[in-house]
Amino acid sequence: MSMSDPLADMLTRIRNGVNANFEAVEMPLSKLKVNVANVLKEEGYILDYHVLEQGIQGTLKVDLKYGPDNEKVITGIRRVSKPGLRQYNKSVRIPKVMSGLGVAILSTSQGVLSDREARKRNIGGELLCEVW
Repeated sequence: MSMSDPLADMLTRIRNGVNANFEAVEMPLSKLKVNVANVLKEEGYILDYHVLEQGIQGTLKVDLKYGPDNEKVITGIRRVSKPGLRQYNKSVRIPKVMSGLGVAILSTSQGVLSDREARKRNIGGELLCEVW
């Protein structure tokens, strides 16, 4: 059976893994998921990610990050643009998540970028998710 929203599945696995204090979570591999994981790593929300070429599709393993007293680095993660209702924003209309404390992840013509990077490059795109 195929999944209707693989990115929402990825975000749910990360959210559930953080809430259960897992060290890492695994999910089916796709290019979009790797790009989103790369933005999460650059912004400091996860430790690292690994692409495992096993099976037909492969697996993406995301190493979750916690603070010194085992506090959560990712306190919230939300899918914004859904398959039934896509959300596109121009560069000047990209929202600030938690007044700039969080990050929005966008799919642009120049790849998957954080909101700060998209504003700096002055490009808009599909608002995939918000992380804080």
